[in-house]
Amino acid sequence: MNAIQEQETICAMTLSRLGFYHLAAILQLYRKAGSATAVIDHRHHVRDLFPEASQRLVDVMRDCDTMRQRAEEELAYDQAHGIVPLTMADAAYPRRLAECDDAPLVLYYKGTADLNQSHVINIVGTRKCTQYGQDLIRQFVSQLHDLCPDVLIVSGLAYGVDIHAHRRALDMGMETVGVLAHGLDDLYPNAHRATAAAMVSQGGLLTEQMTRSYADKINFVRRNRIVAGMSDACILVESAAHGGGLITADISRSYDREVFAFPGRVGDFYSEGCNRLISDCTAQLLTDAAAFVKAMGWEHEAQLAEARREGISRDLFPELSDEELAVVAALGSHNDLHLNMLAAQANIPVNQLTGILFELEMKGVVRTLAGGIYHLLK
Repeated sequence: MNAIQEQETICAMTLSRLGFYHLAAILQLYRKAGSATAVIDHRHHVRDLFPEASQRLVDVMRDCDTMRQRAEEELAYDQAHGIVPLTMADAAYPRRLAECDDAPLVLYYKGTADLNQSHVINIVGTRKCTQYGQDLIRQFVSQLHDLCPDVLIVSGLAYGVDIHAHRRALDMGMETVGVLAHGLDDLYPNAHRATAAAMVSQGGLLTEQMTRSYADKINFVRRNRIVAGMSDACILVESAAHGGGLITADISRSYDREVFAFPGRVGDFYSEGCNRLISDCTAQLLTDAAAFVKAMGWEHEAQLAEARREGISRDLFPELSDEELAVVAALGSHNDLHLNMLAAQANIPVNQLTGILFELEMKGVVRTLAGGIYHLLK
């Protein structure tokens, strides 16, 4: 981290602390200014940047110096303990989440997973997961691994559905990220410490909370928006009539994410929430991973996974078309290109290029890397 990046990180941390109860306003201010550093530079003239700023926000900005000291202490701790602060200026910050109106200015991350993988889902539900719910999770994640093994599975590392989803993902060799309601200097619940340790090397732990924070009730509610915002879809396994899983599902809908729910028997306490969402048409009924993959339009990935299992040999396929050769030539000159850059290099429209890339993957000529990057297999 160079001096400019460090300055921006400290400023973003400072703003994040100041704006704990003013998320939307602080984010608007940040977007108007273009950086956290610019906001801090204008802290005594907030309305020059954001004329609509409330008096409360103007008053809050006067505490910058006090909060900056705390931010500097946090950065020093993070650097000493392998924690990576992610600001919105960082490429590793979850881009899906950054689109949301109440996204955190800073996230603290410890792990190996790409938070911008092509496919990210969350699996949530009751903390009193029944045997039925456990069976659903085990079957769904196993099926999903066979169909789309590169899906990143996100949850909250809580008791019940969360921990079963994380553990099943680990068992299947899939990456999984736990979003915490406290800082990365502690772990709640402590009973999940071994699972969390495994996730750091096969996924990760993520939070908006600085160290020395507590797992207060409000923090659990706030972390649900991170779980929802960084995902393409929300999978509700079991839920009573009220609960955190329903909150995450509701937030997901507000973010225009897809919401799915497994049905349960009529009258089952821990299926009431799921059944209601399905009956209200606010969640799609889910029965298995194949139905989910189809609903999400991820069938190409499923076909590729099947082809990989059978073993693809490029020698078994006919010569490449002119368009395919153009893609190969572009990757040969500038390998590991993002889809948009590849479209420009090969002079092929993106909507046409996606089909060509699918064919090339099927032929074993290219493969997809994390973040929508394409790699030529030489």
